Formats: sequence, structure tokens, C-alpha cells
Amino acid sequence: MLRERIARREAVVGVLGLGYVGLPLARVFLDRGFPVVGLDTDADKVASLRAGRTYIAHIPDDAIAGAIQAGFSPTTDFAAAAACDAVLICVPTPLTANREPDMTFVERSCHALVPHLRPGQLIVLESTTYPGTTDEVMRPILESGGLVANRDFWLAYSPEREDPNNPSFRTRTIPKVVGADDPQALALATALYAQAIDDVVPVSGTRVAEAAKILENTFRAVNIALVNELKVVFTRMGIDIWEVIVAAATKPFGFMRFSPGPGLGGHCIPIDPFYLAWKAREYDVVSRFIETAGEVNRSMPHWVVERTMQAFSRRGRGLAGARILVVGLAYKKNVDDARESPSYKLMELLEAEGVEVSYHDPFVPVIPKSREYGHFTGRESVDPARAGEFDAVLVATDHDAIDWDDLLARARLVVDTRGVYRAPSDKVVKA
Repeated sequence: MLRERIARREAVVGVLGLGYVGLPLARVFLDRGFPVVGLDTDADKVASLRAGRTYIAHIPDDAIAGAIQAGFSPTTDFAAAAACDAVLICVPTPLTANREPDMTFVERSCHALVPHLRPGQLIVLESTTYPGTTDEVMRPILESGGLVANRDFWLAYSPEREDPNNPSFRTRTIPKVVGADDPQALALATALYAQAIDDVVPVSGTRVAEAAKILENTFRAVNIALVNELKVVFTRMGIDIWEVIVAAATKPFGFMRFSPGPGLGGHCIPIDPFYLAWKAREYDVVSRFIETAGEVNRSMPHWVVERTMQAFSRRGRGLAGARILVVGLAYKKNVDDARESPSYKLMELLEAEGVEVSYHDPFVPVIPKSREYGHFTGRESVDPARAGEFDAVLVATDHDAIDWDDLLARARLVVDTRGVYRAPSDKVVKA
């Protein structure tokens, strides 16, 4: 019956977690004619969606209004899950203070679904996590209500692969890996995603799908660590790392370009390798390569502050009492997502040195709430035209919307962590 409802696009799709992953996913199913229910515990988000207003920069208001008109039903009432034929869980999977997996959001989501779980439903986890989560964490919670996975309801895993504001790829065009530990569950999950995604890639089980996502992000984290480490080495040698990368990237084979920066940010790359390293210890394996890469990337904000301190010292002063404008709070260019942004760590380290820190970001006018850096919540973005009022400008995110020539003209000193300024300048210090 569920397969038939999917084929007729009558199946009600529930998306649990309406953030940077869940909201685009809901839109894709709506565009394909499916009725979609959006579930989220954040009442402000739900109210915003119901009013046709966005809270994600690259999704405009008219897209939200169109979704509501198309039948999108956002709610904080998880009883609505009972009407859903499939529930796709897209919630955060952060790290604890000890850099271990924090499964709180996944566990709470499953507990919230239990009273409304019914026979015949398909439940899919999309959150990035370690191999074994679907079977070892989700399944026992979902079965606590008396129904049995892959007999009474179907359970699968399909990792999100969102890259916010990427002009080359959208949710519909990014291949979708799907894994399940039961043939029928895999067939149903594959059939559902095939209605909305251009290319669906079924694999043999949930652990394979979970491991594939971890591999993707660990690959990026390790390679970013490599260029970050080389940035330090080449800087000591008096070599411009960005010029080296441009030259190396001319090779048409055997090289993939990665760019250094002030650290790692976002909801995946700084976190996911630690999930794998943590799980590996259960099997008496120490993932030295992964952990070393993590240490390199986490050290980068400290190196940037050290370079800033050296630049001030050469100008005959220390950091204490200085005023610095951090340009860019988002973790990458042209998005409004500041989760795990290295800019927070930079600000914290600078303030520990007695610096008065302000920031500018055209996509983040006010610093949102965060678990680790709650003391920054509510700070407002400063007009970049005031750059001349600061002792230095620290470039942390290279947004295209910023007039970099004007900023350089106004600034007294620029600490550039992104390679924005390629031409030699007495004002610019590469970090």
C-alpha cells in the first residue's frame, strides 16, 4: 500500500527538523506534488514559515509562501506525524564538550515519534552520524512503543548532502545514497527518494550509508588540514600558499584543490571525523590520521591570532587595548550559516588578549544563539565603512558581497586568512 501511495505521489511526507537540510528537502517533495508536513520544536521557525517568511538567506520569502500555498504544513505538534506515511529526520548531530557524539537531538526526535508511530510507516534518518546509529540508537527507541522495525514499520538511512547556496548543485540534483537493513525497507526508501531526487544510490545497509557520509566529510577535513598545515610551513618559508595552490591546480589529473582558512566551520566537516574516531575506539582502533587532522584544523584560529600579534608587534604595540574588526561570521562565503564558525573562536581568543572585537557580516546581521558561544548572542554587525576606526581588520570569510578594495583602502592593517588580497601590500598580513 505504501509503495502504491508513493508511486501516485499521495504519500504524506513528514520532515522533522526544518533547518538548512530539512527545509530544502521539504521543498523538493512539495515541488513533486507530495503533501508535506514540517515538524520542528522551534515555534519561531514554524510561525515564520506559516507567515510565508524565510530564515535561511538563500531561500527567498516567495519560495516559502509558494510552499505554504502548495500545501506545506509546518507545525510544532508531533501528533501530526501519525498522518505521515514517511518521516525524514533532519536534526543536528553536534559534539559534546569532550568532542564525543551528541545524539540528543536524534534521541529526542525518536522519543517524540514513538506515541505517533503506526504500522506501515517509513522512518528515515538523514542526520550525519557514525556507523551503527540507525540500528543501535534509533531502532531501540522507536521499538519501545511495541512496534518492530522492518516488520511493522520500515527503517532506513539516507545522509544529507546539502551545500547551501551552491549554484551548481541543488537538493534534487545531488545523488542520494540510501541504505536499509531490510530489502523491503530499502525498496520503499529508494522508491520514495526516486520520486524527488534525480539519482538515487541504494547500498546494502544502514552502516554502509552512514560510513559513506562520514568518509565524504573526513576526506574534506583531512585535505583541508593538509593545506592549513602547509600554509604555516610555506608562510615560514616566505611562500604564498594561495599562489602555490593556483599553480598546482593547473595539473589536469591527480590533484584536487582545497583552500586553507582560519579553521573549520559548518555542521559537518569539523564534527563528523570525530564521530568516526570515537566509534573506531569501540573496535580498539586509534584513527591517528583523522585525529591529527582535527588537531591541525582546531589549531588554526590560534595561529591566526599569533600572526595578528606578530603584525602588531612589528608596528610597535601589543594586542591589549586594540580594536579589531572581524569580517565574516558565517563559516563559508555567501551563506548565513554561522554554525561551528571559526570566527567565534577567533573572537574569543582575541578578547582573551584584551582586544575589543567587533564583526561585520552582510548575511548575519545579529549573532544567533549558540551552545558554545552564547556570550556573543545578540551582537550586531558593524558597517564596514567604519573599518578605519579599527586598528586592524581580520578577514575570516570572503563573501562576494563585500567591497574588498574599499575595505583595504579604509583599513589600517588587514590580516587576511582567505587569500582575498593577492597583490603585495604593506597593509596586508597573510594568516
